[in-house]
This record gives sequence, C-alpha cells and structure tokens, in this order.
Amino acid sequence: MHPAPVEQVRLDDARGRWVLLAAVLGSGIALLDATVVTIALPALGRDLGADLPGLQWTVNGYVLTLAALILLGGSLGDLLGRRRVFVVGAVWFGVASLLCGLAPDVPTLVAARALQGVGAALLTPGSLSLIQASFVPEDRARAIGAWSGLGGVAAALGPFVGGLLVEVSWRLVFLVNPPLCVAVVVLALRHVPESRDEQADPRVDVAGAVLGALGLAGLTYALVAAGDRGPSPAVLATGAAGLVALAGFVVVERRSSHPMLPVGVFASRQFTAANLVTFAVYAALGGVFFLLVVHLQVVAGSSPLAAGTSLLPITLLMLALSPRAGALSARTGPRLLMSVGPLLCAVGVLLMRRVDADARYVADVLPAVVVFGLGLTATVAPLTVTVLAAASERHAGVASGVNNAVARTASLLAVAVLPLAAGLPDTSDTAGFARGFDRAMVLAAALLAVGGLVAAVGIRDRVRA
Repeated sequence: MHPAPVEQVRLDDARGRWVLLAAVLGSGIALLDATVVTIALPALGRDLGADLPGLQWTVNGYVLTLAALILLGGSLGDLLGRRRVFVVGAVWFGVASLLCGLAPDVPTLVAARALQGVGAALLTPGSLSLIQASFVPEDRARAIGAWSGLGGVAAALGPFVGGLLVEVSWRLVFLVNPPLCVAVVVLALRHVPESRDEQADPRVDVAGAVLGALGLAGLTYALVAAGDRGPSPAVLATGAAGLVALAGFVVVERRSSHPMLPVGVFASRQFTAANLVTFAVYAALGGVFFLLVVHLQVVAGSSPLAAGTSLLPITLLMLALSPRAGALSARTGPRLLMSVGPLLCAVGVLLMRRVDADARYVADVLPAVVVFGLGLTATVAPLTVTVLAAASERHAGVASGVNNAVARTASLLAVAVLPLAAGLPDTSDTAGFARGFDRAMVLAAALLAVGGLVAAVGIRDRVRA
C-alpha cells in the first residue's frame, strides 16, 4: 500500500502564507530568546542575586539541551509527524517560558531554561522541515527565502525589543513568549498540513541523546564550577564523567544502525573542514555576545536598551549584504570569504577592547561592531552553503542539523570556558571585569583567526559553471 500523498500548498495562496507565518513565528521565538535573554542578564542578576556562574548557567541551561537534542528533534518530526512535533515544541516552549518568568531564584530559572531548550530543539528543526514538506516543489525556494528574510527582520528587531522589555522588567523577556506560542499552535493546527517521512526508521536513538546530553552537561558544569570554586575533586570527577559520556556517545553513534548523528557524513573532507570552521567561529561568537552586552551595562554604564541597540548594526549589515556574499561565494568559491571573514571578525573583536567606562558609542563601539558585522557577513552565508553542498542530497537535512548542533555546542562551551580562561571576576568587581573582558576578547580573536586558517587550508572551491 502506498502512503497517502501529503497535502501541499502554494505560497501565493492564503493558506500558504499562513503556513509561512507559523514557521517564521515558531523559529523566531526560539531565535530571539537567546538574544533578549543576554540583554537581560545584568538586570536579572541584580534581582535574583546571581553571580557570574549563575549568569553563565542562565545562558547555558538553554543552549545545553538545545544542542544535545536538536538532531533528535528533527528525527522525531520525520517519524511522528512534523506538525505534531512542532506544536508540542511550541506548547513546551510556552510553558517553560512561563516558568522562567515566574522563577523566584537562580536554580529554578536555570532548570526552566533547560526545559526551554527542549522545546526549542523541537521548534527549530521543525520550522524549516514544515516549509520543505508543505509547499509544492516549485514554491519551496521562494518560501525558504521568505522564511530566511523574515527571520532576519525578527533578529534585527530582537535586541531593540529586548532592551525595551528589560527597561520595564527582565521577567517580560520570558512572559512575552506564551502568547506567541499560543498563536503558533493555533496557526499550525488550522493551516499547516501534517507530514512525515514514511520511510523513516521507527527506532529512536535514545542512547545517543542521553549520552550526548550527559556529556555536555558534565563537561559544562565542570568548566563553570572550576571558574567559581577551583578544580576540586568533585569538579574534576564531573568533568571526567562528562568526557566518558561523550566518548560513549561517539562509540554508540558509530555502531548504531539508526544513529542520531550519522558519522558517515564526516567522510567528506569539505564537510569536516566546514564544521571545524563553524566550531571555531561560533565559539568566539558565543563568548563575544555573552560578554559584550554584560560589559556594556556593567562597565560602560549603558542601559539595557542602549546595550541591545548597540548590536543592531551587525544584524542590519547581515540582512543587507548576506545575499551578495552568497552570490560572490557562488562565483568565486567559498574559500576566500570563509578565510577573510573570520579574520575581519577578529579585528572587530580586538577593537571591542577600546570599550571602557569612558567609551562613546560612535567613536568606540560602532567601529568595532561594524567591522565585526562585515566579517560575519562574509563568513556565514558561504559557510552555510558549503556545509549543505558538501553532503549528498539525501543527507542535506542531517548536514544542516549537524552544523546547527556544532554551532550550539561551540557557543555552550565558549560561555563556560572563556570567563574561566580570562580570569573574569564577578560583575560586582567592575575594574576586574573590565580587565578580564580585555583578555577574553584576545582569546576570542584567536579563535576567529584559527577559523580563518582552517578555512584557508581545508576548504576547497567548487565553482559551478
């Protein structure tokens, strides 16, 4: 018996536009949460009495579960129904956001953030797969382009909106999510057709998901705790257990007949090199965005709104120039842009060292974020295209998921490692935090330079006529 054909929609029809809106809103909620929460960190730290490790875990609790489960989330959508898993993710994310907004203390907030990450792991891969499955083939490229563009607009507005919300209360950053999640659920149930992969393996890689989550959690906890309490026996034991779990994850994925992470995709040298570049670049990005927004408020004395708005040029540059960077990469090959882009980002990060207590936005902050934004624009689009082109067509979804997981894991580890490596004190020590920020930016610039070097050596141009 042949499976029933999936009902598909057209972009020019009203229902097609509703499907697109549901996908954009679902992915946008998960995307914006990371941005606006970073802006809220100093305010929630003061209100809840959170020290620097508490702020790190507020970020990492979310990224940890998202990075560990995002591949599993995509697989569950293919197996159980993409709309069903997308709706479950929206409900889960909304309930977890409510718990975050009502959290009375830091441990409760961190636990709720981890639950948020689980919801985001279901929402993030589901939004693009909904578009791929719901639209007729001739409209998919336009729908994906619209999804990307509208998502970029949402990202551009995020820092500004986040700053406005934090000016009232940091809790609004979380409490604004549940109504949006309700809208996503209503749109999805009314307008999005259900679809699934009828040939998907019915077995779920539970062992891989558990080992990956335990490994990342143990290693991250050890790195954050080492910066707070030093390398005690308990901290070292937790870190060792995390490494053992990650080693077990690799063994399970190599031997499993239904792996969450098919290691065969790394047989491509181009794919492996692109993911190494991703790890170096996104590790630097995770550290820079975490520390810069806090530094602007704690050291430079900026308001949450001013700190959030200061990063707006980065997103605007990417919106305006990313299509041109992608087109140039298609003509010349990706290696040049992927090599120069991270180096330009490194220059921008080093310029951020000029931001101190007497910094002026136009003279000190703006040049740094503009140079950084130009470098990021030159890097991201060619990197994404290279990752997808390096895998076979049947593994395109896996390749995208793996690259997303690599980026999230890199950011997770950077937020744990950079403050430790730079010797950052608590935010109450303004002068010490400024010195630690200076050292952290040097380390982030070194990571970016490594990314550019890996691209220059490992990436090969594959120019199509």
